[in-house]
Amino acid sequence: MRPAPSPAVSPLDEVYRQVRAASLELASGLSDADATVQSMDDASPAKWHLAHTTWFFETFVLSPDAPGYRLFDERFGFLFNSYYEAVGERHPRPRRGLLTRPTLEQVRAYRDHVDTAMAAYLPMAGDAQRQLIELGLHHEQQHQELLLTDILHLFAQNPLRPAFRPPEPRAVDAGGVTVGGWASFAGGLIAIGHDGDGFAFDCEGPRHRVFQQPYRLGACPVTNADWLAFMDDGGYATPTLWLSDGWEAVRRNGWSGPLYWERRGDTWWSMTLRGLQPVDPAQPVCHISYFEADAFARWVGSRLPTEAEWEHAAAPRPVAGNFAGSGRLCPAPVRPGDADAPAGLFGDVWEWTQSPYVGYPGFVPSPGAVGEYNGKFMNGQYVLRGGSCVTPDGHIRASYRNFFQPDKRWQFSGLRLAKDA
Repeated sequence: MRPAPSPAVSPLDEVYRQVRAASLELASGLSDADATVQSMDDASPAKWHLAHTTWFFETFVLSPDAPGYRLFDERFGFLFNSYYEAVGERHPRPRRGLLTRPTLEQVRAYRDHVDTAMAAYLPMAGDAQRQLIELGLHHEQQHQELLLTDILHLFAQNPLRPAFRPPEPRAVDAGGVTVGGWASFAGGLIAIGHDGDGFAFDCEGPRHRVFQQPYRLGACPVTNADWLAFMDDGGYATPTLWLSDGWEAVRRNGWSGPLYWERRGDTWWSMTLRGLQPVDPAQPVCHISYFEADAFARWVGSRLPTEAEWEHAAAPRPVAGNFAGSGRLCPAPVRPGDADAPAGLFGDVWEWTQSPYVGYPGFVPSPGAVGEYNGKFMNGQYVLRGGSCVTPDGHIRASYRNFFQPDKRWQFSGLRLAKDA
């Protein structure tokens, strides 16, 4: 899969073409049925992702600002609005999988219609409009990641265990890497949040100061080998390790391991975008909830990092790692870090933090309908950092804040431990 370049570093018209093409490439191997079915309320069909990201440009850019623009289909505003109350009513999210029409072919025609109009509009766009288009491109990159996570969840429900991309048998490290080693940080008065040039979502700022106590951060993410030890020691059967809501989630959902894991004989297997694969003990553990991450940290006598600790450790380091552009589409085996440089901060798995998703001091949502993009969700969710193996290249930053409710597991989410120094 080609990486979609960052809208912050390339001419906007070229980036527009490449980001939009990358979405179509992701869906290129899907049948109309693959792209229509919705496997759960939290997921959306691939067809819906392709249409919704197109609706964004039609609704917020072309309809108000492009002279003579004609809607492709006036009914699509209702079908493909996600949660923007300011622009009208919408089809209920849990029922997106019932949209057998329009077909995937018609959705592609919708994209062509909007892209043709955008090509004509881009040269005349002013600064404010170009900023809005840049937001739309980063929004589409987010949906590229969601398309992959949602397709994985859909295919995992199929007894045939179809592969999204051709299976690639990989050697499995029978021993694996276990938690060990810490990177130490002095703390002090630090600054976090986006600052300077380049794109950032509104929730990444304003940049502000935080007094940080000295701390230690795990030299590498927690691995499958670590998680297997947690399971073998009865981690999912020990209520004292769990937050109350977490223990209720374990009992209600019958959790006994990460999402997509299944036991076949003496071997654990996991569903991946390349089909069913043996669990590699050396890979970062993936598809776990905040509740599971917190319980594991308590089991080893540690804790989850705050997002300030995570960003303070990551900010001086290059944003490099196993992202979607590698084509691997699953976490790579862990490389141990050391006392000066924690390994794997970017890519592979989103890392849960203990920080609730709330506004930074001085945060004000963007004006208008796009102000609903982040600010309205600052309740009951936790922040994840670092990106994953299905995050588009060029999309992530040290200040980037992802967020989900604490029971969600279908994202490529893992953890790294932290300790007070």
